[in-house]
Amino acid sequence: MSGAALSVLAAEAAGCTKCRLAEGRTQVVFGVGNPDADLLFVGEAPGFHEDKQGEPFVGAAGQLLTRMLDETLGLRREDVYICNILKCRPPGNRDPLEDEIEACTPWLVEQISVIQPKVIVTLGNFATKFVLNTQQGITRMRGAAYPWHGRTVIPTFHPAAILRGGGEGSRQFAELREDLELVGATLARLEPERPGPRLPEAEPATETVHALVSDGQLELF
Repeated sequence: MSGAALSVLAAEAAGCTKCRLAEGRTQVVFGVGNPDADLLFVGEAPGFHEDKQGEPFVGAAGQLLTRMLDETLGLRREDVYICNILKCRPPGNRDPLEDEIEACTPWLVEQISVIQPKVIVTLGNFATKFVLNTQQGITRMRGAAYPWHGRTVIPTFHPAAILRGGGEGSRQFAELREDLELVGATLARLEPERPGPRLPEAEPATETVHALVSDGQLELF
């Protein structure tokens, strides 16, 4: 059921023209992975390779994420769900603009509503500030788990930032590993539970979820 619902959403998103990013994209990068995943990763926006291939985190940063999933959690990409706040690449990989975020947020709301993950990992400053509605940067926010609408959010560094900052020999790489170990411990602790209550199944039309978005913060429950 979740897979079918996500497929309907992805097909609708593929034709989205709600903001200027539609003009320059190669394709919408909706998301990829297990539609019933307990673990959801949220990044900022697609990059060059993602825009070309239509799948999030497929460049060098994505390869690092895939490897760390295996090494720290024993999971494959197919076991989790991976997406971004924005579904289209901003020109030159610039920061998303406010109206672009507003236009794209309902897709993320729907994804979380359908998947119902136990744990959400926010990758980098932008995703962390947006999801948790905070002005604190990732360096301060990482290393901890935050309750969020009946779920748990665990912020960590974006893999691209780690690659730019020294790779595997950097402090950030060691802290990414620590954060993913925290993810594993949190999932193990939550194993007997299911997040809830589950949102009612929504019509795919995005107009129905605009009421769930307020002041740039996700309001799911």
